[in-house]
Amino acid sequence: MATTAWFDRVAFGPEWGERARAAVRAGGQAVVMTAAAAVGLAVPVLAAVFTGVVAFHLFSGGALVPYCLAALSMALVWTVSTYWFVRHGAAWTRRRVERRAAQPWVVVYSPRETLEQDPRGFWWTGHSYHRGHEVARAVQFVQWAVRDPQIRREALWLVANPAGLLVLVLPFLGLVAGGVVSLWAAGWLLHDMFGQLGGYMKAVGTGLFGVGLVVAGLSGLPAGVQRHGVWACRVLGDGPRQSRAQLTERVAHLTETRADAVDAQAAELRRIERDLHDGAQARLVTIGLTLGAVEHLMGTDREAAMELLAEAREASAKALQELRDLVRGIHPPVLAERGLPDAVRELALTAVVPTEVTVSLPGRPEAALETAVYFSVSELLANAAKHARARHAWVDVLYRAGRLRVVVTDDGHGGARMEADGGLRGIEKRLGTFDGTISLDSPVGGPTTIMMELPCALSSPRISTSSAKV
Repeated sequence: MATTAWFDRVAFGPEWGERARAAVRAGGQAVVMTAAAAVGLAVPVLAAVFTGVVAFHLFSGGALVPYCLAALSMALVWTVSTYWFVRHGAAWTRRRVERRAAQPWVVVYSPRETLEQDPRGFWWTGHSYHRGHEVARAVQFVQWAVRDPQIRREALWLVANPAGLLVLVLPFLGLVAGGVVSLWAAGWLLHDMFGQLGGYMKAVGTGLFGVGLVVAGLSGLPAGVQRHGVWACRVLGDGPRQSRAQLTERVAHLTETRADAVDAQAAELRRIERDLHDGAQARLVTIGLTLGAVEHLMGTDREAAMELLAEAREASAKALQELRDLVRGIHPPVLAERGLPDAVRELALTAVVPTEVTVSLPGRPEAALETAVYFSVSELLANAAKHARARHAWVDVLYRAGRLRVVVTDDGHGGARMEADGGLRGIEKRLGTFDGTISLDSPVGGPTTIMMELPCALSSPRISTSSAKV
């Protein structure tokens, strides 16, 4: 994780590195999806044709018999193989959508009735009688497969899947394939016309055109694959959703985080009350007593009164500074006025460890979430200087797919752990209030990379992307 974060920061930046990896993954998925859709359509037809040819040659003794047997064999093989691809193709698509959505896709099929035997020995399938048990089971299975709405959706998906790929995915794959062909042609031109200026320029132009096609295709593949997943949900019905166990776990997690938030709020109120009582309030009381003494000394000892007034003025300045520090500890003014990017940059400018900040945030999260992230970053930078003895730190603030991601990296000695009563566990509880998570990668010897992710919505389309170094 630390190496990946360093590569993103040095080579392309976190945004471009993440986009490149997503495009490559989407390209691989698109190739596999296209191949699976083609196999699902072609294999049943090829299997039926092969079976028909074999049956025709095996039973070639009469005029009509071989043709009838070949036709029956082809129909049977095509039906069985198509049904297999219908069920397994739909199941594979659901698993792919499940992995992308990180939620299970619950599928409900209609129940199959139990076979009943009447006193005469015939088996009742629910629609017809049959003497043989196996025949009755086969007929009942066919009736169930034809009538079940979910099976019909899956059969429709066998045709709708290639259609969706043709519209949503294959155009971008075509761009990538065209770019690869152009690059191959550029290499051929460069080799064939080596030393000729016109051939060299033509090869360069063809290569640049190929690179453009590849970039355009890879840029559109993630969106195409995602829209194909939405298309699959519409055709196959419903879509990924949380199970009852997941919902129960979710409720328990929210209950725990709500209790942590209430405890944290109560502790914060006690801290504010203690700071006011021991700090500004005590100084104000001292100023009042000093001014009372000045009032008595003005007529008798003017010099002593002036000294006391100077002390009162100094005490009032200290009380004002303590009140400002207290307000900054509750909600920093720069955070309220300018948002999270500038607040994090201010932390970098005032941090003990030289810190580089990269922000890509198209808008502002809600105020409470900004505050939680701000104090989490502040505590992590303080830990980097105090415990890790780092010489340099990096803070990356990114917003991707509805989630705010904050990565704090330092080059200290590492070895950080998520202890029960440690500061990292406190940050985890603070982020848990907003359904956020924290992950730690801190091998002995360093570096330490801490990533925080929180789901959130942004309120403004304004984009802020910049860096700050100290």
